[in-house]
Amino acid sequence: MKTEVSVSVLSANPLEFGNEIKKIEKSGAEMIHYDVMDGIFVNNITFGIPLLKSMKGKTKCILDVHLMIQEPLKYVDDFADAGADIITFHIESGSDVAETIAAIRRKGVKAAVSIKPNTPAEAVYPYINDVDMVLVMTVEPGFGGQKFMDMSKKISAIRQYADVNRTTAAPLDIQVDGGIDNVTAALVKNAGANILVSGSYLFRAENMADAVRTLKEDNSTNAE
Repeated sequence: MKTEVSVSVLSANPLEFGNEIKKIEKSGAEMIHYDVMDGIFVNNITFGIPLLKSMKGKTKCILDVHLMIQEPLKYVDDFADAGADIITFHIESGSDVAETIAAIRRKGVKAAVSIKPNTPAEAVYPYINDVDMVLVMTVEPGFGGQKFMDMSKKISAIRQYADVNRTTAAPLDIQVDGGIDNVTAALVKNAGANILVSGSYLFRAENMADAVRTLKEDNSTNAE
């Protein structure tokens, strides 16, 4: 599958947000990863609905919204109406998983589920035909810039399960988020991931476009 990049604006300069969005657009990345944290599900508070709404129609990038909140079902309509193209929520949240997926789909938005590092791959299996994407966290959710945790076995298990059991026409996207750089990208791609979320690595790069190309490189033969 084609590798795509979702740039996490958690690492953007908040005082230069408009310019940071323009930089992402010029980089060749397909998506903007928009982390929403409520201070309850995770110990941090980040972006909300007004900022997302201000981005709607202002960028050609896919708005990839990651809800790290305790009650995602309660806010599906609001984030969909604000411009989300994809809404990802955590299986570990307090909302019913099937109901939340259904609510996202009713809004005409792509639905995705996410799992923390300690949550087994099997947790997503019941929903493998109901979602467009599974997000495997390679750090504990809540803060950017954390050290990568190798979830290759989990990614491989989900990819293999989807290849055998998914009956929908579209293949399952597997996204990874946390500590993704030019080294760790090879590990997760070889395991079966095809959408890479990266923040710190890209914003610290001298040239973001070059860094995005590095993440997309086919390095399956030399990464172990």
